[in-house]
Amino acid sequence: MLAAIPFPDISPEIFSISIGGFDFALRWYAMAYIVGIIIGVTLVIRATKQPALWPNNTPPLTRQQIDDLLMWLVLGVILGGRLGYVIFYKPMEYLQDPLAIFMVWEGGMAFHGGFLGVILAAYIYCRRYDIPKLSVGDAIALATPPGLLLGRIANFINAELWGRPTDLPWGVIFPGRAAQNCPDIVGLCARHPSQLYEALLEGLILGAVLIYLVWRRGALRTPGLVGGVFLIGYGLARFMVEFVRQPDAQFVSEINPIGFYVHIQGYGLTAGQLLSLPMIIFGIILIQYARRTRQHEPA
Repeated sequence: MLAAIPFPDISPEIFSISIGGFDFALRWYAMAYIVGIIIGVTLVIRATKQPALWPNNTPPLTRQQIDDLLMWLVLGVILGGRLGYVIFYKPMEYLQDPLAIFMVWEGGMAFHGGFLGVILAAYIYCRRYDIPKLSVGDAIALATPPGLLLGRIANFINAELWGRPTDLPWGVIFPGRAAQNCPDIVGLCARHPSQLYEALLEGLILGAVLIYLVWRRGALRTPGLVGGVFLIGYGLARFMVEFVRQPDAQFVSEINPIGFYVHIQGYGLTAGQLLSLPMIIFGIILIQYARRTRQHEPA
């Protein structure tokens, strides 16, 4: 290790109190969800207050519908995120102990599962109330990057989902087994702060691109365009960061030290890359569909 940054001493808990023998704590991860949702909803509300941004100068949602849809989406992201983690990452472990699936307080959520849960919840809501599906998808895409940005920062504070070993000067010495589980390195080792890479790419940069497209390029007037850009942007960002992100321990072995989810003769894809590829492909298809639909609209 040539140089490294010591991990900042930040408690995962913002504060904790004890009432009647019960301990209550507000953690950074929970705060990230709360603030991310507030910022995301604020962006959508601001956009719906500007009818000129939408097709036929008509926003797809009223303020009451935004509040109602939010409850559906929260349920979708929680159920989808948990089931996605169980199915994509540890199916055999949870088959042996099915009750552990409900122990969400012990951690274990998957973005791709939460993403599928959000799609299903939004589809059911839109179909039930006859609301334009693609425009609602664009609104959800616009609202998502703030939560990704803050969520990844919370991952960093929690010292979880760290990256692979590195000798780059911005490598971070994470506490616990992260610093002592590096092959071919004597003493403490530094790792890529992959959580911050994702915060920058999936949150800050992707969010800025979507805001620019919405308020400077009128992208919401082409239903599906914003959603397609989000899918491609997130998929590419996650795919790239997976090269330096430490894979889940169950995928690492002597014959598979890189932690590929699928591999042939030393080459393959990690679980995150495998799940991100369909997002990229579907995003490209969605953009092409949106453009064709826009071109055939009456003037």
